[in-house]
Amino acid sequence: MAERRLSLALSVLIAVLAYAVLVPWFGGADDRLTDFADARQAPSGQWWFGTDSAGRSLFVRIAAALRTSLVVAACAAALSTVLGVLVGAVSALAGGWVDRVLMRIADTANALPHLLLGIVIVALFRGNVLAVVLSIGLTHWVQVARIVRAESLSLCERDYVSAAVLAGASRTHLFSRHLLPAVAPQALIAVVLLLPHAIWHESTLSFLGFGLPPHEPSLGTLLAEARTSLLLGGWWTLVFPAGFLVVTTVAVAVAGSSLRRRLLPPKPSRMPR
Repeated sequence: MAERRLSLALSVLIAVLAYAVLVPWFGGADDRLTDFADARQAPSGQWWFGTDSAGRSLFVRIAAALRTSLVVAACAAALSTVLGVLVGAVSALAGGWVDRVLMRIADTANALPHLLLGIVIVALFRGNVLAVVLSIGLTHWVQVARIVRAESLSLCERDYVSAAVLAGASRTHLFSRHLLPAVAPQALIAVVLLLPHAIWHESTLSFLGFGLPPHEPSLGTLLAEARTSLLLGGWWTLVFPAGFLVVTTVAVAVAGSSLRRRLLPPKPSRMPR
């Protein structure tokens, strides 16, 4: 059953990625060109997903929006994971007051509402893609840092690491030769599991008007545009972008859960004495 879910999730992801990459390049239409004579056309043989209020093909525009949202989410998830790995590793290797200060910073960042903090960050640089990436990456590193710190503390108690310390190994050597290979599976899983959350976060920011500019296609901006079209009967302007948002995030979440089970199998329970 698990293998079937993984195969289905990977098939959906491959189809979504192919749609997002190939259609904007080979679709034969520019998603930025407007034609108000074809505004709010319902789905048909000519317009597979219908058109928006500016007469743009939603089939092409949703593909471009998916590509933008996936790139932003991937960059944000990678930034968050790298930051979490560095903070967790430095906290465990340095110890003392450095560990206490970094963990208090992590507690403070975790206590703040992520969406509210993200809005504050993007409000300083409205319409900037980098600001959206930073707003997501700087608010989702705490859990990764705690996992890496716990794994690093456990690793430091092992005999071969203690032997390396007694032999005069530096902290940089310990990080690159022992700690980083040990936490690499957790880091990979963190990137995959952060992707759905990052996609939803970007979509929410853009939907509220704090993320990407309206002319930049993303799932959030398309959903924001659908608010007015929906009142005029354009149900397809909401159904298709929302459907791709749900299907993509669910497929990534299922693939991430399967990857976690493969890379981090459950530890065997101790036999009762």
